[in-house]
Amino acid sequence: METHYRFDQKRFMEPRPNSPDGYAWFLGSQLKEKDVVVFVAERAGTVVGYVYAALEPPSWKELREMAGFIHDVVVEDSSRRVGIASSLVETAIDWLRAHGAPRVILWTAEQNSAAQNLFSRLGFRRTMIEMTRELT
Repeated sequence: METHYRFDQKRFMEPRPNSPDGYAWFLGSQLKEKDVVVFVAERAGTVVGYVYAALEPPSWKELREMAGFIHDVVVEDSSRRVGIASSLVETAIDWLRAHGAPRVILWTAEQNSAAQNLFSRLGFRRTMIEMTRELT
């Protein structure tokens, strides 16, 4: 049995030759969505970090109910360890809670122990483990 899928090109990222520019375009496109938020942290008028979060519908694939999802927390190196990431995450959580999220989920790379320590301090716990097998 052969299966065919039709892809809606509007749902996929436009190709960009430069990854940072492409991701900036993507984040900008997300701001048009009602269930998405991006908060930034500034120091002396310069952006030093941001958090990107969204309300996510129930997922049968992930075996979970509706949730808030923190997709990104980024703080520039020179502004780390002063509470900016914690403030960004808590601000995103407040927004997600106010918009009906009963829980907040996030993912972090296995080797990113600094992020895992931050998230543990903020009350997150491990619930799933993703496993990958490279095929190349």
